Amino acid sequence: MQKIKPDFVLIDLDGTLIDSVSDLAYCVDEMMIQLGLPKRGQEAVRNWVGNGVQRLVERALVNSVEGVPDKVLMDQAYPIFLALYQENNSQRSQVYDGVKEGLSWLKENGYRLGCVTNKAEAFTVPLLKNKGLFDIFEVVVSGDTCSEKKPHPMPLLYAAELMGVSPENALMIGDSRSDVKAARAASFSVFCLTYGYNHGEDIRDYQPDVVMDSFMELPNYLEVMS
Repeated sequence: MQKIKPDFVLIDLDGTLIDSVSDLAYCVDEMMIQLGLPKRGQEAVRNWVGNGVQRLVERALVNSVEGVPDKVLMDQAYPIFLALYQENNSQRSQVYDGVKEGLSWLKENGYRLGCVTNKAEAFTVPLLKNKGLFDIFEVVVSGDTCSEKKPHPMPLLYAAELMGVSPENALMIGDSRSDVKAARAASFSVFCLTYGYNHGEDIRDYQPDVVMDSFMELPNYLEVMS
């Protein structure tokens, strides 16, 4: 494809910038132990991530991507998970290889950056700060910033409005079908990483504009500073 130069690059968090599954899986399993239920394990949790922690807890309780648990059980489990994750949201998580180099390249070439995630602000900001990424972004849109989350386009459109950028001139970088659906609905271009969380599906099936194995590939698709 011809290289593009978007006015604004909006980047997903979990599964794109940071591999947070180890912390999430730890909290899920500790929650299950406290409830007297079987642990779920990291591989199961990896397929459940991407729609916010409330949906993660629901999936853990029913042991499936689909379905919802009994309300009494959910009301018991959710506060346990929140307390655990407040203490463990960046203890084991790691920035993916190539991310910091890719972000530096974007900044060096004049790209304005934002972060958009379905993770609540109370967990998003500490995680970004702990991993040294927070100051890179001009705007951070969390899962509770707007009344809708991805795959709804609202968080992307909100970010574009904050930045004074037309959605047609903006790029979304993510890892999941929610990122692609949100980007398409918001008229953003969309690049996706192969290594993230997409509920066990190949992200290519959702036909993003570009599929990359690493942030280090960005110079192949984006223009350099003139």
